This record gives sequence, structure tokens and C-alpha cells, in this order.
Amino acid sequence: MSSSSDVTPVSCSIKPPVFLQIGDPKADAAHSGVCVVDVTLPFGKPVHIQEITFKNYYTAYLTVRLLRRGPGLEAPARWCTALRDLPLMHNPHTEAGSQDYCSVHRAQMQVEPDHVTSVRLILRQPSSAWLTFSLEEVKIFPQVEPNPEKEVSDWLSDLTLVDPPPDLEGLPDPQTVSSSIQQMWALTEVMQTNQTTASIGRYDVDGCYDINLLSLS
Repeated sequence: MSSSSDVTPVSCSIKPPVFLQIGDPKADAAHSGVCVVDVTLPFGKPVHIQEITFKNYYTAYLTVRLLRRGPGLEAPARWCTALRDLPLMHNPHTEAGSQDYCSVHRAQMQVEPDHVTSVRLILRQPSSAWLTFSLEEVKIFPQVEPNPEKEVSDWLSDLTLVDPPPDLEGLPDPQTVSSSIQQMWALTEVMQTNQTTASIGRYDVDGCYDINLLSLS
């Protein structure tokens, strides 16, 4: 699998966050602690998502919903929850994790994030200590299929025989030479295996020499 640093993020449109309010919007309505960020992917190009990265800004919990198309071209797109209430802060009332860089991987999602046309990020911050909260630098990386590795047989089938150059014509056949060398090597191995450590004299008979075979210098 490829890391996000090796893959170009999808070109998408990120809408401004919409805060849900309690009461009359025209009056001084109170924030509900819920915010929605919609991410629209390129029209007509559903994406198989590998990873979603972002920088947190005082969001305590994240829910990810995906608008996915069915396997058929005529099947309607449906919303589904891929991830629910992922903690982004150790404690909503403290700053730990409030501005960390985070990522949501494909393996973390409860459904396969394939054929996705839109992503909806639902942010929650139950603490009243922070007036606003959101996500920044949101990026969506597509899944990239690895290139299939060639088998040895595939590599051998790609090899082509090349005619020998003219200046090598008339030389012995390489296969015949190789076979002869193999036989010589086998014969050498047999001789080395069967050789003894006893010395063999040229003129001695039972450890004695015939005086007629000796020459004086």
C-alpha cells in the first residue's frame, strides 16, 4: 500500500462550516456544539478513499459520513456512516490535542469508502470553553492500486533470441562446449574423490630401486 506523501490529494471543494443552533436563528440562539463541514468531490468521478487528513481546531469528536454510489450506474447514491465520534482531544475542556494534525485511514472506517461522491464531516465540541471549532487543511487521498509484479515466467517470455554476430560464426556451438565442460568437471570430481594419499614412485619396486635404472650425473 502507498503512503499519503506519495499520492496527490483529490481536487475537492470544501464548504464553510455550518454551526447548528438551538432556538430562533434571528434571535440570540445558542450554539448546540455541533458543526457540519461538507466536502464535494469532482462531479462524475467517484473516489475510492484511502485516507483523510486534517488539522484539528478545538474539535472534540469527529463523525464521517459518505455519499456512495451503488455498483450499478443507475443505482442511487446513499449516505452512510463510515466513522462515528472519533475522539480528537483527550479532554474537551483542555487544549491537549486541540490543534494536532490527524488522519483517518481506510482501515478505520466501518464501511468501504468506495465510489464516494461527497464527504460530510460532523464535528462536536460539548465544552463551552471554546467559542468556535472546526477542521483545517482537509485533504482526501485516493486509493492507488499497486502495480502487479511480474512472475519469473513473464520475464523469461519477454526475452527474445538474438542472432549471433557475423564475427562469431564458425565457433563451436555454445551448448556443446558447455556440455563438455560439465563432463570434465564431473570427471575431475570423481578423480578427486577416489584419489588416495599413498605416494606413487616412478622407479621403485617394493620400496627398492634397480641399480640399472639409476643414472649418475
